[in-house]
Amino acid sequence: MGELFESTVLNGMKLANRFVRSATWEGLASSEGYATERLTKLLVELAKGKVGLIITGHAYISPEGIAAPGQLGIYTDGHVPTLAEMVDKVHDAGGKIAVQLSHGGRYALKFPDVVRLGPSTMESKGEIQCREMTEADIHRVVSQFAEAAQRAKTAECDAIQIHGAHGYLLSEFLSPFFNRRTDAYGGPVSNRARFLLKVVHAVRQGVGDRFPILVKLNSQEFLEGGYTAEDMLEVASLLEKAAVDAIEMSGGNHIAGIFGEFFPARKGRPKNDEGPYYLDEARRYKESVHVPLMLVGGIRSLDWARRLVSEGIADYISLCRPLIREPGLIKRWESGDTVKSTCISDNGCFKPALKGEGVCCTVEAQERKRD
Repeated sequence: MGELFESTVLNGMKLANRFVRSATWEGLASSEGYATERLTKLLVELAKGKVGLIITGHAYISPEGIAAPGQLGIYTDGHVPTLAEMVDKVHDAGGKIAVQLSHGGRYALKFPDVVRLGPSTMESKGEIQCREMTEADIHRVVSQFAEAAQRAKTAECDAIQIHGAHGYLLSEFLSPFFNRRTDAYGGPVSNRARFLLKVVHAVRQGVGDRFPILVKLNSQEFLEGGYTAEDMLEVASLLEKAAVDAIEMSGGNHIAGIFGEFFPARKGRPKNDEGPYYLDEARRYKESVHVPLMLVGGIRSLDWARRLVSEGIADYISLCRPLIREPGLIKRWESGDTVKSTCISDNGCFKPALKGEGVCCTVEAQERKRD
């Protein structure tokens, strides 16, 4: 199996292999955002399935930043005990775990008398979808990210990941489609990245130099007038200067879901084994950026995973939907059964979560009923 199953180290965090469980919303936390037995069981299954690094679904760093029901929270010290218990069980199963920190921005759930936050005010059909953040708002949210990261460290997580992709608050600032500001946080990429970089610096100050900080970043946004691959390369270079320990490259936006309908950020069904969605952007990244790259999206076979690492296109292979279908996929591949993932990427796995049942593979459930 070679390089895919060799151990690596990211800023002191030793990983057994180069496979990463990419964060996804599980819908299994309590209504207040506490880790539960069901969420813990799901992550422990991934650890037993030999996933090198497990990244939790996005954990909201402030009450108004929640983006979905059943989402993990990390906005008070009271969230630490259940998180720590979950982390202990993942460690006992041989896994490593990072918490993804996020603020929903304009995708946050609606609450009475609360207007959602964004880089610029957006309206639709006479309704304000989000309001432009003030500098005081920005400083407050930066502090909330830093405090959340310290809670993750207190809970003995192995790393944190800052969510700067998929149209949530930090990536809204990166996007000229949503960021129409004329102050120090708008205009050129260096300004649009200022909020994200402030978060990175504040988090680093809070957790110290010897704690891994990862960032999830869009390859591009696939919106006319939006964030481009060129923007990504510049932001990644700025993150390299800020000494982040790894960047996970994804892509897309929940644009179809802005006004209520859920729509996954990534593509639907890949044809046959067409390979990674963001292959060209990953190649361009590796030409100029030296931060280890985790690549997610469209990777369904061991052959593609091996090729990406052996050719230096990616340093780590991130998987999301295939691990919803088969939590033990990595263990199976390592054992010599190298049949590709049976995931068909129909996004049906999110439908049970929207009903409060938690994310799961509906295709597999249907097959079990037939059997």
